[in-house]
Amino acid sequence: MSASRATVPRAGQASARKRTRTRPGAERVAANAATQAGVFAALGDDTRLALVDCLCANGVASIAQLTTATTISRQAVTKHLRVLADAGLVTDIRDGRERLWQLEPRPLADARQALERIARQWDDALFRLKRRVEAADGTHVA
Repeated sequence: MSASRATVPRAGQASARKRTRTRPGAERVAANAATQAGVFAALGDDTRLALVDCLCANGVASIAQLTTATTISRQAVTKHLRVLADAGLVTDIRDGRERLWQLEPRPLADARQALERIARQWDDALFRLKRRVEAADGTHVA
């Protein structure tokens, strides 16, 4: 096989020399979206949502205290707390032999901002759609 033939890409393959261009900040946006997806996935479970609600209301709580607020075992509460911790929603503090859990407000605030941004985008899109429909009907939008 000749050297020139080895560098020619096959059909459907990108050239080795071809560089992909990304918009400035695209990596940051993608990383932020992945983080928010993890937060929403963690909050998508009723038990985890109840644990977050309990921590919001009570501040710092032990696993024993969190277990009394649910109908599941301590081991199950611990597993749910690990999922919340992996999403950055809670952190634990060692107090002797006991582990206390607390809510991290920043990921929730970021998720709320994302939802508000999406809501504004939907409102804008629906307004534009309404204008087009009314323009096609001959009516006017106020």
